Amino acid sequence: MNTLLIDDDPLALKLLTRQLERVGCVGVLHCERAEEAMTLLKTRSEAIGLVFCDLQMPGIDGVEFVRHLAGIGYSGSLVLVSGEDGRILKAVAKLARAHRIHVLGMLQKPIKNEQLSEVLASHAARKVVPWRAAQGEFEPAELERAIAGDELVIHYQPKVALAGGALIGVESLVRWNHPQAGLVYPDRFITLAEDHGLIDALTLAVLAAALRQSRRWRDAGLDLQVAVNVSMDNLASLDLPDSVAQLASEIGVEPSRLVLEVTESRLMKDVRAPLDVLTRLRLKGVSLSIDDFGTGHSSLAQLRDIPFDELKLDRSFVHGAAGDTSLGAIIEATLAMARQLGMKTVAEGVEDQSDLDYLRAHGCDVAQGYFIARPMPGADLVGWRVAWESRRRELMAIAA
Repeated sequence: MNTLLIDDDPLALKLLTRQLERVGCVGVLHCERAEEAMTLLKTRSEAIGLVFCDLQMPGIDGVEFVRHLAGIGYSGSLVLVSGEDGRILKAVAKLARAHRIHVLGMLQKPIKNEQLSEVLASHAARKVVPWRAAQGEFEPAELERAIAGDELVIHYQPKVALAGGALIGVESLVRWNHPQAGLVYPDRFITLAEDHGLIDALTLAVLAAALRQSRRWRDAGLDLQVAVNVSMDNLASLDLPDSVAQLASEIGVEPSRLVLEVTESRLMKDVRAPLDVLTRLRLKGVSLSIDDFGTGHSSLAQLRDIPFDELKLDRSFVHGAAGDTSLGAIIEATLAMARQLGMKTVAEGVEDQSDLDYLRAHGCDVAQGYFIARPMPGADLVGWRVAWESRRRELMAIAA
């Protein structure tokens, strides 16, 4: 596989070529204009596995180049290079990912050799998996069968208190154990459920499974809050609060041990039903979390109008906030606002020690993420907790 460099500065091209050769990269091609690169990619895209592109170029700039890459269906990796503000780099990276281009990294000039080595190591480890469009990937009848049968699998991701690290709850995450496709993640079937009137049945199936698992944990001496995701489409059903309360009563779990995480993936067309449903759920003792706050359609108006008692910080703001002034400003302002509103805060996407330390230092209440634990089957949680008890002492000691 060849590597293609695009930069209108011949000296920058020569320097980057030498840097790549020093770290073992062979087959380096270079273009001084994006138009030239596009001509090359249209004829040899399968032979070019990695593209380094400068953003500030005459003619077609880096942003336009990303659009053209998407247009030809480029399946390799892209590294964005610039001497511009880091926020511009991040904006272009987000645009590229929205176009389903694999962004391997963002490098600011002058490029350091160690950063280049990390990028190439990631490229070597990457496996290209052909993407299948989610739209039409599965039939509604398949999902209906899965809900009615035993094809849904629930995994649980631990949530720990940042003051001490104690396990206090889990988030329930549904997967579909498809007979042919294997384990299918929710981003590939939730929209299908919403579009074909299956979301209520799916949510109630997940809720029932999570509550039963909660009861098993409680019987084993582990009393945890269990969070379940609900769609805005669920909130059109006025009988949802009664269904939830009845299910919890039948299984023997107090409503106060349940958190419903609401993600507004669609615009709220009529506020009356969601307000009715969510307020009645709170009256029944169920906690409400505004999920992915600051993304999608979630807004300050929801905090004003809906009785949420928990605010969940999206992973896109959490990871790396310790070293990013923009992310840090967003996190700190959000935490301060939540405290003034008397809301509990939960940060998802905690991926390293610096994320954990930063959140603790700024008063976040709860954390979850791969640094703590990946989602796991319910039966594995008790064993994981034993290992976590010794690990958390070390982590919290480092943080202190």
